[in-house]
Amino acid sequence: MKIYTRTGDNGTTSLPGGTRTTKTDERIEFYGVMDELNSYLGLLSSLMSEGPDKDFIAEIQIQLFRIGSIFAGTSTAETVTTSDIARLESEIDRIQSSLPPLHSFIIPGGTPSAATCHVCRAISRRAERRMLSMAEKYTIDSAVSAYMNRLSDYLFVLARNLNFISHTAEKTFTISCK
Repeated sequence: MKIYTRTGDNGTTSLPGGTRTTKTDERIEFYGVMDELNSYLGLLSSLMSEGPDKDFIAEIQIQLFRIGSIFAGTSTAETVTTSDIARLESEIDRIQSSLPPLHSFIIPGGTPSAATCHVCRAISRRAERRMLSMAEKYTIDSAVSAYMNRLSDYLFVLARNLNFISHTAEKTFTISCK
């Protein structure tokens, strides 16, 4: 089977099930952002040491495919559960408990893995915005919305932790209220 079909040369693509739509359809845009996020999570994983954080990133990547399947119309099953959200929150709490308190804004950067994690965080926020913009046309389960919201929080604390465990100081920015 060839990877190219030539059917998209006119600016259209197929949704699962065969329905054709434009490549600018908001669902296609959402899939693209999710693909970008998943690709950057793969890059992040390649920069991380073996361990539970790297394993959790792999779980997140699978979950993102499940979330995408909702909007592709290929899944009607409950894709994100309250236990998935609780797991993200538990990981956030676990990581944050070992970090110094935060008193200013963090400027993204640090180690290659932490900087990549910040890129993942920013893309996850864009994916969340794209998903929420579709809420007027498509039903979005509140658990999916909560998961995507927590994901950016998780990636933020993970980026901080990747710098912390490598003894790389974070650059900060404080806004004066004077």
